[in-house]
Amino acid sequence: MPQKRKPRAGSMQYWPRKRAGRIYPRVRSWASSKDAKLLGFAGYKVGMTHLLINDNRKTSTTKGMSISCPVTIIECPPLKAISIRFYKNTQYGSKLVSEVAADNFDKELKRKIILPKKKDLKKEIPNDYDYVRLLVHTSPGRTGLGKKMPEIFEAAIGGSKEYQIKYAQEKLGKEINVSEVFKEGQQLDVHAVSKGKGVQGPVKRFGISLKQHKSEKGQRRVGSLGGWKSQGHIMWRVAKAGKMGYHTRTDRNKWLLKIGNSAEINKKGGFENYGIVKNTYMLIKGSVTGPKKRIVRLNEALTPNKLRPLEAPAIQYINLNTKESRE
Repeated sequence: MPQKRKPRAGSMQYWPRKRAGRIYPRVRSWASSKDAKLLGFAGYKVGMTHLLINDNRKTSTTKGMSISCPVTIIECPPLKAISIRFYKNTQYGSKLVSEVAADNFDKELKRKIILPKKKDLKKEIPNDYDYVRLLVHTSPGRTGLGKKMPEIFEAAIGGSKEYQIKYAQEKLGKEINVSEVFKEGQQLDVHAVSKGKGVQGPVKRFGISLKQHKSEKGQRRVGSLGGWKSQGHIMWRVAKAGKMGYHTRTDRNKWLLKIGNSAEINKKGGFENYGIVKNTYMLIKGSVTGPKKRIVRLNEALTPNKLRPLEAPAIQYINLNTKESRE
């Protein structure tokens, strides 16, 4: 008989399959920009709907036609700058040299960190540093999530060192809106933590095939391990049951179609499992990682697709119909 062959089940691209350390990811690489502005933002996933747009992609077979387009809605309340951080590149990696904090802090911020006293705040800018990061926090209290504790993260600033420090000083202690950071039509990288699915078996977790229905132990199990356990333990490459989901993932080159105010997007009665959008929102083509209400970090695309149009398409219709109840 011929030898039965089957490719391995489950991608080895993401390993280890471990749960994220926190609900919002950190960003390690930033796009280069000549403009002195923030290179990233954050928002809360509302849900999905669909649009009718005029296709403006040059190489598309439906160019110039009206097409349906699935989009994800992300609510983006303003960010507030807490401090300016100065970093220097060393042989052991980037090191924090100094930090200049704002004079005023939101009262909700003490839910997250211990606020420094005014006498401890530094105002001197160091002489020797390589680049600047702006420490910002979100404003979940402005949304309808029922959440007050903000998220805190660093965001890079574009431009040269002089422009970076000038922009950071202007925004220190002030609010930053998403319309100042992004513009319609550009490409974004979306960083988020996926939906957690708990403990799952190897069929769902790795996609292994079901065994024959008369197999002795069970259908939804790995077959004979053979040489995979001859060394005294089962090797890590074998598909096994375990925790699935809640992983940090990045979607590259998502297309930003629209930035608008809340009055344009709200459904009658609000969005299912989310509620009313109260702040500026974004429409991003396609799906976005994570469940509703989860924070999503958005950055300028690191490796943008050069074939994608630089302008957003004309939107003819936004579907805001509520789901009909099933009888």
